Amino acid sequence: MRLLDRYLLAEWLKALGLALGATLAVLLLEDMYGNLGDLVADHAHPREVIIYYGLLLPSFLPAVLPMSQLLSLLFIVGNLHRNHEITAMRAAGVSLWRIARPLWIGGAALALLLGWFDAVVVPASVKDSREFRDHLHRQAELAAHPGGEAALITQLTYDNGPLNRRWFMDSFSTDTRIAHGVHVYEFNAQGGFLRTIDAYEGHFDPAAVDWVLSQGRETYFDPNGAPKQLVPFAGDRTFAELHDDPARMLTLRQDAGRLSLDELQSALTQAPAGGNPALDAYAVEYYSILTRPLICLLAVGLAVPLAVAGVRASAMVGASKAVGLFFLYYIVSGVSTHLGSQHYLPAIAAAGLPIVVMLGLSMWLFRRAA
Repeated sequence: MRLLDRYLLAEWLKALGLALGATLAVLLLEDMYGNLGDLVADHAHPREVIIYYGLLLPSFLPAVLPMSQLLSLLFIVGNLHRNHEITAMRAAGVSLWRIARPLWIGGAALALLLGWFDAVVVPASVKDSREFRDHLHRQAELAAHPGGEAALITQLTYDNGPLNRRWFMDSFSTDTRIAHGVHVYEFNAQGGFLRTIDAYEGHFDPAAVDWVLSQGRETYFDPNGAPKQLVPFAGDRTFAELHDDPARMLTLRQDAGRLSLDELQSALTQAPAGGNPALDAYAVEYYSILTRPLICLLAVGLAVPLAVAGVRASAMVGASKAVGLFFLYYIVSGVSTHLGSQHYLPAIAAAGLPIVVMLGLSMWLFRRAA
């Protein structure tokens, strides 16, 4: 590695560390402002609060890393430009592409790091912090209502489009995993009833991957939609054909942005997005996570040419343009994500098209500056 490369990398890494630390601190304070009161209401010990935010902190990195990278690049390239160091390098015959080579390499390394975080670190962080938070909440509920059911979810619904099956539960306890008021509706291709199952209580057997229902009845319908057979059952009855996991039902109740890559992949694998319109938002979020590392290359493509394009008196103009275009990407990406979740665009196009267009724009700006 040449002296120029070492110099640029050292200056950039120092600025990146400062920007990343400041941005993480702001994001952490914002989360505390919104959620610390709930933790205190659940009687969390200060040690438990520290553990919770220690588990949660890695999940912030994919959101703050690209912006921190952009700010650090604008800072060091702007300084080099104001001090006429880039002018001296180019007068010595060094092209802008060659000057920015270590920054491109650093951006590619950050992209790989971000991809690894999204695939390995963030899923564990999201899952562990959520389970730890749910555990604190359950403990508080059990302390407030001894002998009662904790973490009770009312009116749990789930639509299994590919199998034409719909679930409705009056209540489901995530602590005991027992459901009350279970209703299962199965339809034919025309939308008419094939079978309904109504039970007072039920639970899912993860070992056998089936449901055990008790105190209910099973009703079959003829092609005209009229009931033709009623089968009551008083005790427990195993329905081996019902494989719908309540864990997945609960996953689909959450906002797509709060799920990890593994959870999104599991939801989409069990039922493709085309079979259930509600899954379109999860498909878009899944592909957005896969394409997110490319933002690190976009940051280099925008920061370097715009930071060196201005004159000394208006150094902030180029930086403002870079930040503006970066935020424009997020705006366009948000609109594209909404269109994808509403099924106006294919999920992969909704997630990948904004970054591809912006990368093309950044390459055109780089070539023009060079």
